[in-house]
Parts: sequence; C-alpha cells; structure tokens
Amino acid sequence: MNQINSRKSSRKTPAVITDRTELLNYLWKVQNEHGFIRFEDIEAAADALGISTIDVQGVVTFYHFLTLQPRGQFTIYLNNSPVAESKGFQRMKKAFEMATGTPINGVDPSGQFGLFETACIGLSDMEPAALINFHPFTNLNSLKIRDIVAQLKQGVDPAEICDEVPDHIRFTPGDRTVLLRDYKPGIALSKLRGTTPKAVLGEIKKSDLRGMGGAFFPTGVKWESCRNDPESPKYIFCNADEGEPGTFKDRVLLNSMPGLVLEGMAVAGFAVGSEVGVIYLRAEYRWMQEKIQHVIDHFRKMNLLGKDIMGIEGFNFDIRIQLGAGAYVCGEETAMLNSIEGKRGEPRNKRFFPTERGYLQKPTVVNNVETFCCAARIVQLGAEHFLEAGTPTSPGTKLLSVSGDCRLPGVYEIPMGTAVREVLEMCEADRPHFIQVSGPAGVCLSMDESDRVFSMDDLNRSGSFMVFSRSRDILDILRNYNRFFKSESCGLCTPCRAGNFIIEKKLDLFAARLARQSDVEDLNSWGEIMKLTCRCGLGKTAAGSLLMAQDKFPDYFETIVDQNPERLSKGFSLKDAVREYDEFS
Repeated sequence: MNQINSRKSSRKTPAVITDRTELLNYLWKVQNEHGFIRFEDIEAAADALGISTIDVQGVVTFYHFLTLQPRGQFTIYLNNSPVAESKGFQRMKKAFEMATGTPINGVDPSGQFGLFETACIGLSDMEPAALINFHPFTNLNSLKIRDIVAQLKQGVDPAEICDEVPDHIRFTPGDRTVLLRDYKPGIALSKLRGTTPKAVLGEIKKSDLRGMGGAFFPTGVKWESCRNDPESPKYIFCNADEGEPGTFKDRVLLNSMPGLVLEGMAVAGFAVGSEVGVIYLRAEYRWMQEKIQHVIDHFRKMNLLGKDIMGIEGFNFDIRIQLGAGAYVCGEETAMLNSIEGKRGEPRNKRFFPTERGYLQKPTVVNNVETFCCAARIVQLGAEHFLEAGTPTSPGTKLLSVSGDCRLPGVYEIPMGTAVREVLEMCEADRPHFIQVSGPAGVCLSMDESDRVFSMDDLNRSGSFMVFSRSRDILDILRNYNRFFKSESCGLCTPCRAGNFIIEKKLDLFAARLARQSDVEDLNSWGEIMKLTCRCGLGKTAAGSLLMAQDKFPDYFETIVDQNPERLSKGFSLKDAVREYDEFS
C-alpha cells in the first residue's frame, strides 16, 4: 500500500496556506526546511485547502524537483541533454559517482550526497554542467568534480563555490539591434506618459511582433483580445519556463537585463488593463530568483511598479515570481496556468484561449521572456525601428541559443531572414552535419538545407540551435530525444504515453542493428498517430525529428536497417562486454 495512504492521519500541524494558488510555494517551503516533503506536510495542506491528501500527493509527484524522500544534503542534478552527452556527460557521471560514492539517481549511504540525471538546465553553452542545491556548476571535468566534492565534504556551501554564469552574447546586428542593446531602468515605461492603452496596442500591432516562444501568434492581437474581454480582473503572465533542450536565451535576458522583462510586462498591463503580473520561473533558474526579486523590489522603490507608475494616475501594476518545480510540459501555456493554480501541470482542453479564460478562468495574457522584452523595446524605440530589421513578411530580430560542436556557443541576435549557413559561420561550427533547430520538438536539418532562413515563411521556430558534427552518431541523438519526451510526458493521453514507449523499443532495435523495414513503418505510423491525436505540443512533436531524420539522412538509416533481417544475433558487442573490466583494471 502506498506509504502516504497507509499511515494514520495525525491532523495536528496547521498549514500556513489559505489558497490553492499558494500550494507550489508551500511545497517548496517545507521541502527546503526538511529536505523532502513529509506526510504531515501533505496532510496539513490538504486540511487547509479542503482537498484530499491524494490530490496534494498528485501535485508533488508530478514535478521532478519535489520529492517525498530525502535526496541528500547536497543534491546534484547532472544535465543529460544531447549537447551534454556530446560534451562528456558519461564521464562526468562516473566522476560524480566515484567522488561521492553515490549511484546515479540515488543517495549515498550517509545521506550526504544525492546524484540525479535531469533534462536541460539552460547551460548548454557551458557543458558539461550540473546544479548542486540549485547552484550552477559549469564546464565540468573530472578534476574539477573531485575538487568540488572534496570542498562539499568539508562543509562548504555550494553557493560559495558555484560558478558565475556569463551571458556569452556573441552577435548583435549593430544599428538594427532590438534586444541586446544598452538598457536603463524605466526607459520604456517613461514613453507611456501622455499616451493611451489604445495607442500602445496600435504600436505593438504596427510592429507585427509575434510571440517568440515558438507559436509566433501576433502579440498585438492577443493583447487586444484580452483588453476587449469584459471579464475582470485580467492577468499578465511571463512564461520563463524555457525547458526546450539547447535553449538558454531567456536565461541571458533574465540575467543581463531583468528590468527589461519587468517593463515589458508592465507595458502589457497598461495596454490590457491588468494590475497583476506573474513570472513563472523554471526551477532550474532558481539561482536567479533572488536577483530578479531584488530588481522587482528596486522597481517598486523607483515607482516603476506599484501604484500610479511613473506618475500616471490609475496605472497600477505589480509583479511576483512563481517558482516552477521541474516539468517541461509547463512550457505549454495552459499547463503553466494549471501549475500556478496549484494543480498538476497538465495541458487543458483547448476550448478557450487564455485571453478568454486563463488564470482562475479570467482573461490572461501569456507571453515568454523574449516577447515581453521586444514589446518594451518597441515602446521605447518605436515600431519603425523594429520594422527596419528582418524582411517585409518577418520583421525584427530573433535570439538564437547556439550550442554543440562550435567554437563560439552563446546567444546571437539575428535579423529575421538570416540563413542557417550564416549562423554556422558566425559560431565557427566544427564540421556541421546534423543541426537541430528549436530543440527536439523542432526541426532537424542536413547541410543540404543550410540556405534555409529564419522567418515566418521558413524556419518559424523558437531559439534553440544545436550543432552536431560528423563525429556524432545520429541515432544517439534521436534516442536522447526519445528518452527526454518519454520522461517529460505527463502521461495523460494514451498516444503520447504509449507512443514514446514503443518508439523507445524500436530505437533499441535500431541500435542493436536488429531493425527491419517493418520497424521503420511502425515508427512512422506511431509518429503520425501522435501528431494527430495528442493533446499538447509535447506529444504532437515528440516523433517529429525522428521522422524528418529518416528523410534527410537516408544513407545513414540504410546502414542500420535490415542489416540482420532474420534477427539471428542479439547485437552482441565485445567492446561493451569488457568496458567495465577496462575501466577498473
């Protein structure tokens, strides 16, 4: 019987919680105090909210970083993204296991160290990387890991020895730069004096700004829809849950100019008539939370947040931070809203847009970090400046998070219309062969497509750009994608839950050189089923890169299919069989 359900109810400790929207913060609080979430904490929350302990437990178990069991005094989360694997993830895993005496995804006997794999932590430009008690450690190697662990064993706080995270801004288009230019607090909000919400909406619509999270929905249309809805109150939500592997552009914006994000949200509040803003910050960026909160507090003192902002009577707007707890699917806007409401972060049925029924069923604007920053710059510089960059059908600039096999990983602000080939040249790519745009859920490209461009008419994708050289095995990359989607699926719909599992087993056959043409057909069939029937973008796109790779790299797949048509061999590898002996002898 489940441990939580089998224990007798004590009902002694009152929860310091009055509303379900406070549940995620409450769970973080008690976990930070005790190292894990105890039964009495779950029971207290259930009592206070008038819900079942099973309901609260369901929320806890949905998220990667909330736990019902201790995970060690020092909890290490080692990134296992595709870029991390190409940069030495396996060696770093062994180094941590040896130094701490901890098995992967376990805790050492003393309870001092916990070592766990996790998906992309937004540090792909500095791999291999890990979080220790949610503090960043980058550019790891075996010697550095031994030194870090030795200091932790001596009682040093990870906060004292963690790495400073540089922004690695590699390219901006000079006079046409929109985002990565000098920033001064209040520079956008000062432009609101003497103007009207209608005029601001008109300027945003004139710029043709699109949502930069990947959907590219017209921002002005979204904001206008929210403003025109008769219901109130209205809400502004910044989705800072950039969980797509290889993406870290929002990290750079939040780290280098968090004030610009706040101003963009306040501009949206002015335009739609909202007084409440929330930043949903992914747990992997918890190390930035204090810094962002400091800027929020500073903005309040400067009258850039709060009542009658900038002396504009009736312009009231404030912002709080909501820390996520580790769930890729919460990057989907309705899943994020459920999470903030204290529920499992599962996508909603798409009966209404969030601008109609969003947070607490009220009109809500949801945009990502880059979009709000663009909106602030448009108010500051004018729509004409934004329109100067890009193409007639795709104005403005786009941030790319470039990582992988290149000499200059980092963030690039490129004008729309820039070709893939140009980005490869700028980042000094090393023998590029397989390119992934917009993470595993996006588009894979061969070098035959290097003249394709970033625009609404072509690569209308979000900002991850991973480069893999000819030395990387395409199947290893695709299997990594599959493990990611299988792990991150909320499991609510059968096509996603079953499809990712079946695809994993088929890819195992590919790896063992036991795949037949019928297995390829099964893969393609399941991929189409998932694309047509899954509820959210995770399931719909989970098999996309796998299907595209077969079309774009046919010679490669010919070498791994039907090489053993009778399946007489189990794919025995002498190298794998003696690997442990070679390592320890």
